[in-house]
Amino acid sequence: MKKVAFYTLGCKLNFSESSTIARGFESRGFQKVEFHEAADIYIINTCSVTENADKKCRKVVKEALKTSPAAFIAIIGCYAQLKPQEIVNIPGVDAVLGAAEKFQLIDLLGTFEKKSTPIIFNKPIAEATDYYCSYSINDRTRTFLKVQDGCDYSCTFCTIPMARGASRSDTIENIVNAAIEITKSEVKEIVLTGVNIGDYGLIAGQRTTNFFNLATALDKEVNIERFRISSIEPNLLTNNLIQFVANSPKFVPHFHIPLQSGSNKILKLMKRRYQRELYVERVASIKATMPHCCIGVDVIVGFPGETDEDFLETYQFLNELNISYLHVFTYSERDNTLAAEMSNPVPLAVRNERSKMLRILSDKKRRNFYHQYIGTQAKVLFEADQEQGMMFGFTENYIKVIAKYDPLWVNEVKLVQLCDINADGVVEIKEVEMVHF
Repeated sequence: MKKVAFYTLGCKLNFSESSTIARGFESRGFQKVEFHEAADIYIINTCSVTENADKKCRKVVKEALKTSPAAFIAIIGCYAQLKPQEIVNIPGVDAVLGAAEKFQLIDLLGTFEKKSTPIIFNKPIAEATDYYCSYSINDRTRTFLKVQDGCDYSCTFCTIPMARGASRSDTIENIVNAAIEITKSEVKEIVLTGVNIGDYGLIAGQRTTNFFNLATALDKEVNIERFRISSIEPNLLTNNLIQFVANSPKFVPHFHIPLQSGSNKILKLMKRRYQRELYVERVASIKATMPHCCIGVDVIVGFPGETDEDFLETYQFLNELNISYLHVFTYSERDNTLAAEMSNPVPLAVRNERSKMLRILSDKKRRNFYHQYIGTQAKVLFEADQEQGMMFGFTENYIKVIAKYDPLWVNEVKLVQLCDINADGVVEIKEVEMVHF
């Protein structure tokens, strides 16, 4: 029995796909082991969004070969689709599989015998039209369920359409069945994920439904504690979806809504499909129906042409907005994107300084959001991970809590009292006030 190990870089979508591919190996008689263990085959699922994809890939390959020098190394994922020739020059790599091939890697690679030269399976991205149901399971307390793949948007900074292809979705029936299958493993929270899940509904090239219809079907037909929406574009976050989440017993009050810039000038340069005024409306609509809702924001700093005035406009916009936290990305050039060819690049030192300012703002926003609920009770789903005898969990509205590790609490929902915010910005609870929910 050959042993196979996986390492995943990047987003929740990658984790869902790695887990699905791993189950495919197990169903074919392979034994899955942890990445730090000796294996015959190592599969590395890569990302192109984060910086230094080449450097990270090289490091992971090197670590795998330290453990098993004769192992077969296969690279899949977004970086593999975009730059296969770059990857085959990494010492130790045996195969590179693009977006259209990664789910067939067992059939394509056969016995996983090492060849004299690396193998590349990489069709043009236009041929990546098939949809593969994917979800993570047994990897974490929460499960990530892919409902949509690819993107038809053309943001000037983004390589995702080139790495994953056009927008495509699974049917509502298939997704509901996958969610029901997930519940058999006693998972209590499913996170709906995709590249652009608000664009859900393109099936076999035809728009036949939408994300609202999917959400209502899941809410009605799947018996689970929680559904969480991973990320949704502001122009696709409809008022009827907001109202639905507000009234749903299963969909939690938490939205992560990419903004990218608080400057309309920069949004136009990015080719985003909204202006800041729409974002304000969406936040106001959420807070009007769910005052306790957690709202996370993606923002990019240092985009070409972003002046000090533009950045301060973004900073002030976010400072005044009723949001809960930020995910801050420092702009970096990506090959074959329009932004990489734009004039007036922002110096790296300036980008880093702006990023630091927004991360400080994010910490203040998060602490302020948490502080509003100190002294209240909340339902917490505890994670399996532990650190120095402590364990963590999240409330429905995404407040992170900490408690002494207890194996009986893993993957359990408890009713707790939120007591204080510690130095790390995590909410502490009183054990004596905890009761099983």
